[in-house]
Amino acid sequence: MKSSLADETEFRCPECGSTEFFRDYDRAEMACARCGLVISERLIDLGPEWRAFDSEQQGKRARAGAPLTLTIHDKGLSTVIDWHRNGRSSRDLSPAKRMQIYKLKKWQQRSRVSNAFERNLTHALSELDRIASQLGLPRNVRESAAVLYRKMVEAKMIRGRSIESMVAAAIYAACRQNRIPRTLDEVAQTSNIKKREIGKSYRLLLRTLIAKITPMASINFIPRLVNKLNLSQDVQRLAIAILEKARGLGLTSGRGPMGIAAASIYIACVLQHVKCTQRDIAASANVTEVTIRNRYQELLRKLEFVVAV
Repeated sequence: MKSSLADETEFRCPECGSTEFFRDYDRAEMACARCGLVISERLIDLGPEWRAFDSEQQGKRARAGAPLTLTIHDKGLSTVIDWHRNGRSSRDLSPAKRMQIYKLKKWQQRSRVSNAFERNLTHALSELDRIASQLGLPRNVRESAAVLYRKMVEAKMIRGRSIESMVAAAIYAACRQNRIPRTLDEVAQTSNIKKREIGKSYRLLLRTLIAKITPMASINFIPRLVNKLNLSQDVQRLAIAILEKARGLGLTSGRGPMGIAAASIYIACVLQHVKCTQRDIAASANVTEVTIRNRYQELLRKLEFVVAV
C-alpha cells in the first residue's frame, strides 16, 4: 500500500530538484512524487508485522517496550527495579528477602550510572524535566532541549560552568526553535538562576552549536495572554490584526515581543469595550505598566486608531 510523504529536508531529487517523496513499502522503494525517479531501494518497514483492528487487539499484540527518549541519561534502555515498603506484596516478604531486594535495587541504581558523564546527564536531565514541567512544555521541546544539552556535554562546554544555567539555556533555545512562547524571565524564574547567567550560557550556545535562531514573533504570545486573562476570541483576533499591521509598518522591530503583544491586547480591549486594566495585563505578561503605556501610545500614534476616552 502506498503512502504519500513530504520530506522537508535539504535532500532534493537529483532529476527535478523536488523535495516531495512518497514511500511504497510493498516494493520497499522511495520515489520522487513529481517525476517518479526511484531515490532509494530496500527500505526497512519500521511498523509492526501484525495488524490490529481495535485498541484491545493492539494492546495484546504489542510486544515492544517504551520508546527511546533522550530525556533519560540511558535513553530508557535499562530496567528499573521498583519496590515500595508500604505495598501489600511487601508485607508478605520476610526481613531477609526485603534486605535482599533492597540490595538488588541499590546495586541496580549504581550500575545505571557508572561514570562521570552519566552522572552529569542524570542530574542535568532531571533538572530539565523539572523546569519543563513547571513551564508546561510539550514532549518535543523537552527532547530538543535534551539533544542540545547532550551536544554541550560532547563539546565540553559544561566544564567550569553551572549545570543548571546550561540546562536553562538549552530549554530556552529549544523553546525558540519550536516557536513556543516562553520568555527568558520565565525560564529564569522557574530555574532559580539569574537571568544574566542564563543569557550568558545561551549566547555561548549560539556561538558554539547553533548557527541562527529567528526571534520570537509577538503574535505567538497573543493566545497565551488571552487565555490567562480569560478574554474572548474577538479580542484575540483584533489584537493579532493590530500586531500584523504594526509589523507591516516595522513597529515591532527592536522592541520586546511580550510588551508589544500586551499593548496590542490592551488596545483590542479598549476598542471592543472590554474591561481589562493595564495592571492585569502587565501582571499576566510579566512586564511593567510603563512598558504597556509606552507601546500603547506608539501604536495609537503610528496606526492612527481612534480610542474614545
